[in-house]
Amino acid sequence: MEGSVSLAKGAADAPFYLPQGDECSVFEAAYENGLPVLLKGPTGCGKTRFVAHMAEKLGRKLYTVACHDDLSAADLIGRYLLKGGETVWVDGPLTRAVREGAICYLDEVVEARKDVTVVLHPLTDDRRTLPIDRTSEELAAAPGFMLVASYNPGYQNILKTLKPSTRQRFISLEFKFPPVDLEVEVVAEESGLDRDRVTALVRLAGKLRALKGQDLEEGVSTRLVVYAATLVAQGMPVDRAILAAMIEPLTDDEDVKRGLLDLVTAVFG
Repeated sequence: MEGSVSLAKGAADAPFYLPQGDECSVFEAAYENGLPVLLKGPTGCGKTRFVAHMAEKLGRKLYTVACHDDLSAADLIGRYLLKGGETVWVDGPLTRAVREGAICYLDEVVEARKDVTVVLHPLTDDRRTLPIDRTSEELAAAPGFMLVASYNPGYQNILKTLKPSTRQRFISLEFKFPPVDLEVEVVAEESGLDRDRVTALVRLAGKLRALKGQDLEEGVSTRLVVYAATLVAQGMPVDRAILAAMIEPLTDDEDVKRGLLDLVTAVFG
């Protein structure tokens, strides 16, 4: 089965997350009222970390599913498997979350096969049920169950997009890369690098993001800035850390890489 599970312990143990606005209070209000939430934003801007933070804060178990082209409804709901010579039903991560009253997070939901969104519809309205045709069950979501999904609008195309009828079943929160001062705080906290050197890396990230849609398909993520800062904090030369963590992951085009390295030189001298 697809998915990973984390056990929430409470706010004191929540993964570090620095709010940019009122997203935490909106998420809590949605949770209290049994409403599904859709997170929109670029890769590496903190969507997954936000969900993990909120699950810990709310004290709920979290099932995370990384969606992909081959992910089907059966992967989420479950299937019959052969065990010890017997055929037994094994719940998928979505079914376990519904039974247990946990949070189920579908990361990059538009990557999944189309039959997945159909399965989600009864869970995203006042029914809050999950029909399981193979076992003739119709599960009512246990108290505390919450459905959260995310996607990157920048990657959408005519073949991979959420239909309006699906989007309008969710409360939506838009995520962007944090302002410079907040991103510096996040990167410094995560990497242990001093703020002066972190500030230079964040400035460079801003300039790289400005190239999105020109030389780059996607801008550098906060995650990659953290990686670069972590390498520098461990003693790696800044230029090598930037090449490994902020240039090579963005492009395979040698001409583009040379142009990006010129930009690095302009920022760092």
